[in-house]
Amino acid sequence: MGVLTREEILKEISQENIEIDPFEEDQVGPGSIDLRLGNEFRVFKKLRNACVVEDGVSVEELTELLEVKDSFTLMPGETVLGITHERVKLPSTICGWLEGRSRFARMGLVIHMTAGFVQPGINNRQVLEIGNLAPFPLVLKPGVKICQMVLQRTEGEACYRGKFMNQNGL
Repeated sequence: MGVLTREEILKEISQENIEIDPFEEDQVGPGSIDLRLGNEFRVFKKLRNACVVEDGVSVEELTELLEVKDSFTLMPGETVLGITHERVKLPSTICGWLEGRSRFARMGLVIHMTAGFVQPGINNRQVLEIGNLAPFPLVLKPGVKICQMVLQRTEGEACYRGKFMNQNGL
């Protein structure tokens, strides 16, 4: 299980084992693929009652969906859900990890809070759990290379068949 380098990523893409849509070759770095921020956000409602953390919880009921044209302002201490512009399809022999970019982390921007693992066999846009740890508002602009996906080969084959298998929106 090793991390795929730029040459390996490009080879897997050229052989159509990995699909990134839309894709530009300059998105591939030495050991990752940059993914851009989409224009959809789920903003948490201000609830007066506690939310019980259990399997049946519905994020849709706790949030409002917003589509933006130019930007979204994330206030200090606020968390929102975003989504990548790109759809990513992985084979059953490759998994990945979403990572923030250090240039934005240094500003206090958190790109994913806990769910950074990308299952083998997925075919979807990646949901980002975005948080602002800075003491000032951060303006998020769709199209910015907001995160990177590190890919690695699995030992054996597996294919994710869960609820978010073909997710293309928030």
